[in-house]
Amino acid sequence: MRTDFTAERLADPDVAASEAVIRNCVRCGFCTATCPTYVLLGDERDSPRGRIYLIKDMLERGGTPPAAAVKHVDRCLGCLACTTTCPADVDYRRLIDHARAWIARSYTRPWIDRAIRRVLASILPHPARFRCAIGAAALGRPFVPLLKRIRQLAPVVAMLELAPRRLPAPAATISTQGSKGRVLLLQGCAEPVLRPDIRAATSRLLHRAGYGVHFAPGEGCCGALVHHLGQEQAAIAAARRNIDAWTPALEDGCAAIIVTASGCGSTVKDYGHLLRDDPVYASRARCAAALAMDVSEFLSKITLPPAKAQHLTVAYHAACSLQHGQKAGALPAALLGDAGFSVRTPAEAHLCCGSAGTYNILQPAIARQLGDRKVQQIEALRPDVIATTNIGCAVQIAGGTDIPVVHVVELLDWATGGPKPGALAAHSANAPA
Repeated sequence: MRTDFTAERLADPDVAASEAVIRNCVRCGFCTATCPTYVLLGDERDSPRGRIYLIKDMLERGGTPPAAAVKHVDRCLGCLACTTTCPADVDYRRLIDHARAWIARSYTRPWIDRAIRRVLASILPHPARFRCAIGAAALGRPFVPLLKRIRQLAPVVAMLELAPRRLPAPAATISTQGSKGRVLLLQGCAEPVLRPDIRAATSRLLHRAGYGVHFAPGEGCCGALVHHLGQEQAAIAAARRNIDAWTPALEDGCAAIIVTASGCGSTVKDYGHLLRDDPVYASRARCAAALAMDVSEFLSKITLPPAKAQHLTVAYHAACSLQHGQKAGALPAALLGDAGFSVRTPAEAHLCCGSAGTYNILQPAIARQLGDRKVQQIEALRPDVIATTNIGCAVQIAGGTDIPVVHVVELLDWATGGPKPGALAAHSANAPA
Protein backbone atom coordinates (compact mmCIF):
# COMPACT_ATOMS: atom_id res chain seq x y z
CA MET A 1 0.00 0.00 0.00
CA ARG A 2 1.40 3.39 -0.98
CA THR A 3 2.06 5.82 1.87
CA ASP A 4 2.67 9.57 2.03
CA PHE A 5 4.27 10.23 5.42
CA THR A 6 6.34 13.38 5.86
CA ALA A 7 9.90 13.16 7.12
CA GLU A 8 8.71 14.84 10.31
CA ARG A 9 6.11 12.15 10.93
CA LEU A 10 8.63 9.37 10.18
CA ALA A 11 11.01 10.81 12.78
CA ASP A 12 8.75 9.10 15.33
CA PRO A 13 10.10 5.50 15.47
CA ASP A 14 6.65 4.06 16.20
CA VAL A 15 5.19 5.83 13.16
CA ALA A 16 8.11 4.63 11.05
CA ALA A 17 7.53 1.05 12.17
CA SER A 18 3.81 1.29 11.36
CA GLU A 19 4.59 2.81 7.95
CA ALA A 20 6.73 -0.25 7.14
CA VAL A 21 3.82 -2.53 8.12
CA ILE A 22 1.37 -0.55 6.00
CA ARG A 23 3.64 -0.70 2.94
CA ASN A 24 3.65 -4.51 3.17
CA CYS A 25 -0.10 -4.63 2.49
CA VAL A 26 -0.77 -5.55 -1.16
CA ARG A 27 -4.54 -4.93 -0.82
CA CYS A 28 -5.35 -8.46 -2.00
CA GLY A 29 -8.42 -8.73 0.24
CA PHE A 30 -7.75 -12.26 1.48
CA CYS A 31 -8.15 -10.92 5.02
CA THR A 32 -11.76 -9.92 4.43
CA ALA A 33 -12.88 -13.56 4.25
CA THR A 34 -11.61 -14.31 7.76
CA CYS A 35 -12.33 -11.01 9.52
CA PRO A 36 -15.31 -11.49 11.86
CA THR A 37 -16.53 -7.90 11.69
CA TYR A 38 -16.37 -7.78 7.89
CA VAL A 39 -18.17 -11.15 7.67
CA LEU A 40 -20.92 -9.74 9.90
CA LEU A 41 -21.17 -6.13 8.72
CA GLY A 42 -19.91 -6.21 5.12
CA ASP A 43 -18.32 -2.76 5.51
CA GLU A 44 -14.85 -2.38 3.98
CA ARG A 45 -13.92 -0.04 6.86
CA ASP A 46 -14.57 -2.94 9.23
CA SER A 47 -12.09 -5.19 7.44
CA PRO A 48 -8.33 -5.32 8.09
CA ARG A 49 -7.64 -3.80 4.67
CA GLY A 50 -10.05 -0.95 5.35
CA ARG A 51 -8.69 -0.36 8.84
CA ILE A 52 -5.13 -0.30 7.53
CA TYR A 53 -6.13 2.51 5.18
CA LEU A 54 -7.88 4.40 8.00
CA ILE A 55 -4.87 3.97 10.29
CA LYS A 56 -2.54 5.09 7.49
CA ASP A 57 -4.57 8.25 7.02
CA MET A 58 -4.74 8.85 10.77
CA LEU A 59 -0.99 8.48 11.27
CA GLU A 60 -0.08 10.48 8.17
CA ARG A 61 -2.18 13.41 9.34
CA GLY A 62 -1.15 13.22 12.99
CA GLY A 63 -3.10 15.20 15.57
CA THR A 64 -6.63 14.29 16.61
CA PRO A 65 -7.94 11.18 14.85
CA PRO A 66 -11.27 11.48 12.96
CA ALA A 67 -14.22 10.04 14.86
CA ALA A 68 -14.97 7.68 11.95
CA ALA A 69 -11.49 6.17 12.16
CA VAL A 70 -11.86 5.71 15.92
CA LYS A 71 -15.22 3.99 15.43
CA HIS A 72 -13.85 1.37 13.03
CA VAL A 73 -10.60 0.80 14.94
CA ASP A 74 -12.69 0.27 18.09
CA ARG A 75 -14.70 -2.36 16.24
CA CYS A 76 -11.56 -4.44 15.61
CA LEU A 77 -11.52 -7.50 17.87
CA GLY A 78 -7.75 -7.88 17.63
CA CYS A 79 -8.36 -11.57 16.94
CA LEU A 80 -5.51 -11.64 14.35
CA ALA A 81 -7.34 -14.05 12.04
CA CYS A 82 -6.16 -11.74 9.26
CA THR A 83 -2.52 -12.49 10.08
CA THR A 84 -3.13 -16.21 9.61
CA THR A 85 -4.64 -15.54 6.19
CA CYS A 86 -2.40 -12.75 4.88
CA PRO A 87 -0.04 -13.91 2.10
CA ALA A 88 2.12 -10.79 2.53
CA ASP A 89 2.80 -11.35 6.25
CA VAL A 90 1.43 -7.94 7.23
CA ASP A 91 2.11 -7.56 10.97
CA TYR A 92 -1.37 -6.26 11.72
CA ARG A 93 -0.91 -6.77 15.46
CA ARG A 94 1.74 -4.04 15.62
CA LEU A 95 -0.45 -1.72 13.60
CA ILE A 96 -3.63 -2.13 15.64
CA ASP A 97 -1.68 -1.84 18.91
CA HIS A 98 -0.12 1.42 17.72
CA ALA A 99 -3.48 2.73 16.50
CA ARG A 100 -5.13 2.02 19.85
CA ALA A 101 -2.32 3.73 21.75
CA TRP A 102 -2.42 6.72 19.39
CA ILE A 103 -6.17 7.09 19.85
CA ALA A 104 -5.86 6.79 23.64
CA ARG A 105 -3.34 9.66 23.64
CA SER A 106 -4.83 11.90 20.96
CA TYR A 107 -8.61 11.50 20.94
CA THR A 108 -11.07 12.77 23.55
CA ARG A 109 -13.90 10.27 23.90
CA PRO A 110 -17.36 11.15 25.23
CA TRP A 111 -17.29 11.31 29.01
CA ILE A 112 -19.40 8.16 29.48
CA ASP A 113 -17.01 6.16 27.28
CA ARG A 114 -14.01 7.55 29.20
CA ALA A 115 -15.61 6.68 32.53
CA ILE A 116 -16.42 3.09 31.49
CA ARG A 117 -12.88 2.53 30.22
CA ARG A 118 -11.42 3.89 33.46
CA VAL A 119 -13.63 1.55 35.46
CA LEU A 120 -12.55 -1.46 33.37
CA ALA A 121 -8.87 -0.58 33.68
CA SER A 122 -9.07 -0.01 37.43
CA ILE A 123 -11.10 -3.14 38.30
CA LEU A 124 -10.55 -6.04 35.89
CA PRO A 125 -6.76 -6.41 36.36
CA HIS A 126 -7.14 -6.64 40.15
CA PRO A 127 -8.71 -9.90 41.44
CA ALA A 128 -9.88 -8.50 44.79
CA ARG A 129 -11.55 -5.49 43.16
CA PHE A 130 -13.01 -7.70 40.45
CA ARG A 131 -14.52 -10.04 43.01
CA CYS A 132 -16.10 -7.11 44.88
CA ALA A 133 -17.44 -5.62 41.64
CA ILE A 134 -19.13 -8.91 40.72
CA GLY A 135 -20.75 -8.98 44.15
CA ALA A 136 -21.96 -5.42 43.68
CA ALA A 137 -23.48 -6.28 40.29
CA ALA A 138 -26.50 -7.71 42.11
CA LEU A 139 -27.42 -4.13 43.09
CA GLY A 140 -27.45 -3.03 39.46
CA ARG A 141 -29.35 -5.92 37.88
CA PRO A 142 -32.85 -4.59 38.76
CA PHE A 143 -32.06 -1.47 36.72
CA VAL A 144 -31.03 -3.31 33.53
CA PRO A 145 -34.42 -2.75 31.76
CA LEU A 146 -34.05 0.98 32.39
CA LEU A 147 -30.38 1.11 31.40
CA LYS A 148 -31.15 -0.65 28.11
CA ARG A 149 -33.09 2.43 27.01
CA ILE A 150 -29.90 4.53 27.07
CA ARG A 151 -27.67 3.56 24.13
CA GLN A 152 -24.50 4.99 25.68
CA LEU A 153 -24.89 2.67 28.69
CA ALA A 154 -24.87 -0.54 26.63
CA PRO A 155 -21.43 -1.45 28.06
CA VAL A 156 -22.81 -1.14 31.60
CA VAL A 157 -25.67 -3.47 30.68
CA ALA A 158 -23.16 -5.91 29.20
CA MET A 159 -21.11 -5.87 32.40
CA LEU A 160 -24.16 -6.58 34.53
CA GLU A 161 -25.34 -9.38 32.24
CA LEU A 162 -21.90 -11.01 32.06
CA ALA A 163 -21.35 -10.92 35.84
CA PRO A 164 -22.06 -14.34 37.39
CA ARG A 165 -24.66 -14.49 40.14
CA ARG A 166 -22.35 -16.41 42.43
CA LEU A 167 -18.64 -17.02 42.55
CA PRO A 168 -16.67 -20.13 43.53
CA ALA A 169 -14.31 -20.04 46.49
CA PRO A 170 -10.75 -18.93 45.66
CA ALA A 171 -8.17 -21.65 44.99
CA ALA A 172 -5.00 -22.00 47.04
CA THR A 173 -1.71 -20.69 45.64
CA ILE A 174 0.75 -23.08 47.29
CA SER A 175 4.11 -23.59 45.61
CA THR A 176 5.20 -27.23 45.29
CA GLN A 177 8.29 -29.24 44.36
CA GLY A 178 8.56 -31.84 41.61
CA SER A 179 10.95 -34.65 40.76
CA LYS A 180 11.46 -33.36 37.19
CA GLY A 181 11.68 -29.66 37.97
CA ARG A 182 9.53 -26.61 38.63
CA VAL A 183 7.58 -24.16 36.50
CA LEU A 184 6.13 -20.72 37.17
CA LEU A 185 2.34 -20.67 36.88
CA LEU A 186 0.87 -17.29 35.92
CA GLN A 187 -1.76 -16.45 38.51
CA GLY A 188 -3.89 -14.22 36.30
CA CYS A 189 -6.58 -11.74 37.28
CA ALA A 190 -10.01 -12.67 35.88
CA GLU A 191 -9.50 -16.43 35.64
CA PRO A 192 -8.81 -17.14 39.35
CA VAL A 193 -11.95 -15.20 40.28
CA LEU A 194 -14.29 -16.75 37.72
CA ARG A 195 -12.83 -20.27 37.34
CA PRO A 196 -10.32 -21.13 40.12
CA ASP A 197 -10.72 -24.82 39.21
CA ILE A 198 -8.50 -24.20 36.18
CA ARG A 199 -5.50 -23.32 38.32
CA ALA A 200 -6.18 -26.24 40.66
CA ALA A 201 -6.47 -28.70 37.76
CA THR A 202 -3.25 -27.40 36.21
CA SER A 203 -1.35 -27.80 39.48
CA ARG A 204 -2.63 -31.35 39.99
CA LEU A 205 -1.84 -32.42 36.44
CA LEU A 206 1.67 -30.96 36.51
CA HIS A 207 2.33 -32.57 39.89
CA ARG A 208 1.31 -35.99 38.58
CA ALA A 209 3.63 -35.42 35.61
CA GLY A 210 6.51 -34.71 38.01
CA TYR A 211 6.62 -30.91 37.94
CA GLY A 212 6.32 -28.59 40.89
CA VAL A 213 4.48 -25.29 40.56
CA HIS A 214 5.74 -21.93 41.78
CA PHE A 215 3.58 -18.85 42.31
CA ALA A 216 5.62 -15.65 42.23
CA PRO A 217 4.92 -13.15 45.03
CA GLY A 218 4.27 -9.67 43.69
CA GLU A 219 3.01 -10.82 40.30
CA GLY A 220 -0.02 -9.04 38.86
CA CYS A 221 -2.08 -8.80 35.69
CA CYS A 222 -0.06 -9.51 32.55
CA GLY A 223 -1.13 -6.17 31.05
CA ALA A 224 -3.35 -7.54 28.29
CA LEU A 225 -6.54 -5.85 29.47
CA VAL A 226 -5.10 -2.34 29.62
CA HIS A 227 -3.16 -2.92 26.41
CA HIS A 228 -6.44 -3.71 24.62
CA LEU A 229 -7.67 -0.31 25.83
CA GLY A 230 -4.67 1.45 24.29
CA GLN A 231 -3.05 2.16 27.65
CA GLU A 232 0.46 1.28 26.53
CA GLN A 233 2.31 2.71 29.52
CA ALA A 234 0.10 0.79 31.95
CA ALA A 235 0.83 -2.42 30.01
CA ILE A 236 4.56 -1.67 30.13
CA ALA A 237 4.37 -1.09 33.89
CA ALA A 238 2.58 -4.43 34.32
CA ALA A 239 5.28 -6.20 32.31
CA ARG A 240 8.07 -4.65 34.39
CA ARG A 241 6.35 -5.62 37.64
CA ASN A 242 5.93 -9.22 36.54
CA ILE A 243 9.48 -9.55 35.27
CA ASP A 244 10.73 -8.32 38.66
CA ALA A 245 8.46 -10.83 40.40
CA TRP A 246 9.56 -13.75 38.19
CA THR A 247 13.30 -13.08 38.11
CA PRO A 248 14.21 -14.86 41.39
CA ALA A 249 12.35 -18.05 40.37
CA LEU A 250 13.77 -18.00 36.85
CA GLU A 251 17.29 -17.54 38.21
CA ASP A 252 16.56 -20.46 40.55
CA GLY A 253 15.90 -22.75 37.59
CA CYS A 254 12.16 -22.65 36.83
CA ALA A 255 11.87 -24.27 33.42
CA ALA A 256 8.98 -22.27 31.97
CA ILE A 257 6.29 -19.67 32.60
CA ILE A 258 3.02 -21.57 32.17
CA VAL A 259 -0.07 -19.61 31.16
CA THR A 260 -3.58 -21.10 31.33
CA ALA A 261 -5.36 -18.15 29.67
CA SER A 262 -4.18 -17.94 26.08
CA GLY A 263 -5.04 -14.25 25.86
CA CYS A 264 -2.54 -13.61 28.64
CA GLY A 265 -0.04 -15.92 26.95
CA SER A 266 -0.06 -13.83 23.77
CA THR A 267 0.78 -10.75 25.81
CA VAL A 268 3.53 -12.34 27.93
CA LYS A 269 5.14 -13.73 24.77
CA ASP A 270 5.19 -10.15 23.48
CA TYR A 271 7.06 -8.71 26.48
CA GLY A 272 10.27 -8.64 24.44
CA HIS A 273 8.65 -6.27 21.95
CA LEU A 274 6.77 -4.26 24.57
CA LEU A 275 10.01 -3.49 26.47
CA ARG A 276 12.32 -3.43 23.46
CA ASP A 277 13.51 0.13 24.14
CA ASP A 278 13.97 -0.25 27.90
CA PRO A 279 17.70 -0.55 28.68
CA VAL A 280 17.01 -2.05 32.11
CA TYR A 281 14.32 -4.59 31.17
CA ALA A 282 14.79 -5.42 27.48
CA SER A 283 17.05 -8.43 27.98
CA ARG A 284 15.03 -9.90 30.83
CA ALA A 285 11.82 -9.27 28.88
CA ARG A 286 13.14 -11.29 25.94
CA CYS A 287 14.10 -14.10 28.32
CA ALA A 288 10.66 -14.15 29.96
CA ALA A 289 8.92 -14.09 26.58
CA ALA A 290 11.02 -17.03 25.39
CA LEU A 291 10.11 -19.08 28.47
CA ALA A 292 6.37 -18.33 28.29
CA MET A 293 4.20 -21.21 27.12
CA ASP A 294 0.52 -21.91 26.92
CA VAL A 295 -0.20 -24.84 29.20
CA SER A 296 -1.04 -26.96 26.15
CA GLU A 297 2.41 -26.24 24.67
CA PHE A 298 4.16 -27.40 27.81
CA LEU A 299 1.98 -30.49 28.19
CA SER A 300 2.68 -31.47 24.59
CA LYS A 301 6.42 -31.49 25.34
CA ILE A 302 6.35 -33.68 28.47
CA THR A 303 5.19 -37.20 29.30
CA LEU A 304 1.74 -37.17 30.86
CA PRO A 305 0.37 -39.87 33.18
CA PRO A 306 -1.69 -42.62 31.48
CA ALA A 307 -5.21 -41.48 30.71
CA LYS A 308 -8.45 -43.36 31.23
CA ALA A 309 -10.85 -42.82 28.35
CA GLN A 310 -14.01 -40.97 29.42
CA HIS A 311 -16.00 -41.68 26.22
CA LEU A 312 -17.19 -38.12 25.78
CA THR A 313 -17.53 -36.00 22.66
CA VAL A 314 -15.68 -32.70 23.08
CA ALA A 315 -16.29 -29.66 20.91
CA TYR A 316 -12.94 -27.88 20.90
CA HIS A 317 -13.07 -24.10 20.51
CA ALA A 318 -9.66 -22.77 19.46
CA ALA A 319 -9.22 -19.37 21.09
CA CYS A 320 -8.03 -16.70 18.65
CA SER A 321 -5.17 -15.83 20.98
CA LEU A 322 -3.89 -19.40 20.68
CA GLN A 323 -4.60 -20.26 17.03
CA HIS A 324 -3.81 -16.84 15.50
CA GLY A 325 -1.80 -15.06 18.18
CA GLN A 326 0.47 -17.97 19.17
CA LYS A 327 -0.01 -20.31 16.17
CA ALA A 328 -0.56 -23.25 18.54
CA GLY A 329 -4.30 -23.83 18.17
CA ALA A 330 -4.03 -27.50 17.16
CA LEU A 331 -2.20 -28.64 20.31
CA PRO A 332 -5.17 -28.83 22.73
CA ALA A 333 -7.20 -30.99 20.32
CA ALA A 334 -4.27 -33.37 19.93
CA LEU A 335 -3.84 -33.64 23.71
CA LEU A 336 -7.54 -34.36 24.20
CA GLY A 337 -7.50 -36.97 21.45
CA ASP A 338 -4.47 -38.67 23.02
CA ALA A 339 -6.35 -38.73 26.34
CA GLY A 340 -9.20 -40.72 24.79
CA PHE A 341 -11.77 -38.01 24.08
CA SER A 342 -13.61 -37.81 20.78
CA VAL A 343 -12.72 -34.31 19.61
CA ARG A 344 -14.73 -32.33 17.08
CA THR A 345 -14.02 -28.89 15.66
CA PRO A 346 -16.92 -26.62 14.69
CA ALA A 347 -17.33 -24.95 11.33
CA GLU A 348 -15.91 -21.43 11.09
CA ALA A 349 -13.38 -22.33 13.78
CA HIS A 350 -11.22 -19.42 12.62
CA LEU A 351 -13.87 -16.83 13.58
CA CYS A 352 -13.76 -15.14 16.98
CA CYS A 353 -16.45 -15.87 19.58
CA GLY A 354 -16.73 -12.16 20.39
CA SER A 355 -15.03 -12.12 23.79
CA ALA A 356 -11.69 -10.50 22.83
CA GLY A 357 -10.63 -9.04 26.17
CA THR A 358 -13.06 -6.23 26.95
CA TYR A 359 -14.71 -6.30 23.51
CA ASN A 360 -17.89 -8.03 24.69
CA ILE A 361 -18.34 -5.13 27.11
CA LEU A 362 -17.39 -2.20 24.87
CA GLN A 363 -18.95 -3.59 21.65
CA PRO A 364 -21.76 -5.76 23.05
CA ALA A 365 -24.01 -5.85 19.97
CA ILE A 366 -21.31 -7.19 17.64
CA ALA A 367 -19.97 -9.49 20.35
CA ARG A 368 -23.44 -10.95 20.91
CA GLN A 369 -23.86 -11.72 17.21
CA LEU A 370 -20.48 -13.41 17.08
CA GLY A 371 -21.20 -15.36 20.25
CA ASP A 372 -24.56 -16.59 18.95
CA ARG A 373 -22.94 -17.61 15.67
CA LYS A 374 -20.19 -19.51 17.49
CA VAL A 375 -22.65 -21.30 19.79
CA GLN A 376 -24.80 -22.32 16.81
CA GLN A 377 -21.80 -23.94 15.09
CA ILE A 378 -20.73 -25.69 18.29
CA GLU A 379 -24.19 -26.99 19.17
CA ALA A 380 -24.49 -28.45 15.67
CA LEU A 381 -21.80 -30.97 16.73
CA ARG A 382 -24.03 -32.21 19.59
CA PRO A 383 -21.09 -32.47 22.00
CA ASP A 384 -21.17 -33.57 25.62
CA VAL A 385 -18.84 -30.75 26.64
CA ILE A 386 -17.11 -27.72 25.14
CA ALA A 387 -13.40 -27.16 25.82
CA THR A 388 -11.28 -24.07 25.26
CA THR A 389 -8.06 -22.51 26.56
CA ASN A 390 -9.13 -18.97 27.40
CA ILE A 391 -11.31 -17.72 30.25
CA GLY A 392 -12.87 -14.98 28.11
CA CYS A 393 -13.99 -17.49 25.50
CA ALA A 394 -15.35 -19.80 28.20
CA VAL A 395 -17.50 -17.04 29.70
CA GLN A 396 -18.70 -15.80 26.30
CA ILE A 397 -19.70 -19.23 25.01
CA ALA A 398 -21.21 -20.43 28.29
CA GLY A 399 -23.53 -17.42 28.23
CA GLY A 400 -25.26 -18.77 25.13
CA THR A 401 -25.56 -22.51 25.71
CA ASP A 402 -26.55 -25.09 28.31
CA ILE A 403 -23.68 -27.37 27.28
CA PRO A 404 -20.97 -27.25 29.97
CA VAL A 405 -17.85 -25.28 29.04
CA VAL A 406 -14.52 -26.20 30.62
CA HIS A 407 -10.82 -25.58 30.15
CA VAL A 408 -8.87 -28.21 28.21
CA VAL A 409 -6.62 -28.79 31.22
CA GLU A 410 -9.63 -29.69 33.39
CA LEU A 411 -10.48 -32.57 31.05
CA LEU A 412 -6.86 -33.73 30.92
CA ASP A 413 -6.66 -33.61 34.72
CA TRP A 414 -9.84 -35.69 34.99
CA ALA A 415 -8.65 -38.24 32.42
CA THR A 416 -5.39 -38.75 34.32
CA GLY A 417 -6.85 -39.21 37.78
CA GLY A 418 -8.22 -35.86 38.88
CA PRO A 419 -11.81 -34.97 39.78
CA LYS A 420 -14.54 -34.48 37.23
CA PRO A 421 -14.62 -30.83 36.08
CA GLY A 422 -17.04 -28.83 38.18
CA ALA A 423 -19.11 -27.50 35.27
CA LEU A 424 -19.47 -31.02 33.86
CA ALA A 425 -20.35 -32.52 37.24
CA ALA A 426 -22.98 -29.84 37.87
CA HIS A 427 -24.51 -30.45 34.44
CA SER A 428 -24.66 -34.19 35.03
CA ALA A 429 -26.31 -33.66 38.41
CA ASN A 430 -28.98 -31.43 36.91
CA ALA A 431 -29.65 -33.62 33.85
CA PRO A 432 -33.00 -35.41 33.78
CA ALA A 433 -32.85 -39.05 34.81
